[in-house]
Amino acid sequence: MKKLYYIICAAALALLTFANTGCHSVDEWDDDVYGNFDALWTIMDEHYCFFSEKGIDWKETGARYRAQLRPDMTQEEFFNVCAAMLDELKDGHTNLSSWFNVSYYRKWWSDYPQNFDWRLIQEHYLDFNYSTANGMSYKILADSTVGYVYYSSFAYSVNHSFVNAMMMKMKDCKGMIIDVRDNGGGNLTGAEDLVSHFIDEKTLAGYIQHKTGPGHDAFSEPYPYYFEPVIGVRWLKPVIVLANRSTFSAANNFVSIMKSLPQVAVAGATTGGGSGAPFSSEIPCGWAVRFSASPIYDPEMRLTEHGVDPTEGFNVQMDTTAALDGRDTMLDFCIDVIRNLKTESDSTSRFVKNI
Repeated sequence: MKKLYYIICAAALALLTFANTGCHSVDEWDDDVYGNFDALWTIMDEHYCFFSEKGIDWKETGARYRAQLRPDMTQEEFFNVCAAMLDELKDGHTNLSSWFNVSYYRKWWSDYPQNFDWRLIQEHYLDFNYSTANGMSYKILADSTVGYVYYSSFAYSVNHSFVNAMMMKMKDCKGMIIDVRDNGGGNLTGAEDLVSHFIDEKTLAGYIQHKTGPGHDAFSEPYPYYFEPVIGVRWLKPVIVLANRSTFSAANNFVSIMKSLPQVAVAGATTGGGSGAPFSSEIPCGWAVRFSASPIYDPEMRLTEHGVDPTEGFNVQMDTTAALDGRDTMLDFCIDVIRNLKTESDSTSRFVKNI
């Protein structure tokens, strides 16, 4: 199957097939605080995919929070108990949605420096003059030697015609910077569409598993998935992908795949992770729960739920003092690396990662 989206659908279908054909009873819960809590705990217990990875004792966690319940709790009080239990997973993909609130674990990024200021870049590097469409902005920098691209969100679809035109304008640059700082993800197919411009043959993008039963370690064998090169303009010159802690989910997946390519280095800070494909369900009161159900691995079969590290030698943070003077030290680092690259005479020069 060509697209990761289809693989995830297949995983979900396999999960539904198991649910429909397995020889086990279907639990029913009362629509009160205890029934709704037990429904939420059980849905997570049977389908969440990172209990073992994160070393979480879910039975102990459930007992501890269930002890806080009272029959006369308000909806908001009950919601807060459930949200606090889900926060124990430390997972930005896990949300409980009611009519009055949505739970969200923010510490996956809030305990880290932001390392990004789009206004600073627009003013001091782009001079408020750049091309933009579908969440992607670009300009040629540094005496025409560096192509800079900022992609704000994979919620926007990748416009291949726009990317083709952008790469043609950058054809004389030594290399390209793809800035995905503060890119919180979106559609996984967007990662495939963008990566397809940086490969010239069928390429292993990673692996995915799906749950085969309610046990915490009940998973299928890892299923490899591949990306095909685009029929269009392909960039095989050096690339630096610039990331921060707020690079999450589909953007995290994009970084992990790009890092495996020979002409690519990843700079900045460790990404925010979020490598589980999401799954949604509902508890009796009508509240929706969304969480990670299918783990996705990088091409080296490494789980990137906790983030993707920069390439060795490319770990760099933003100097907040320099930022006051209009300098993004993370972006400056990438520009300097590309400026100083020794490129080959042909268009397939590869990145020297041990600079």
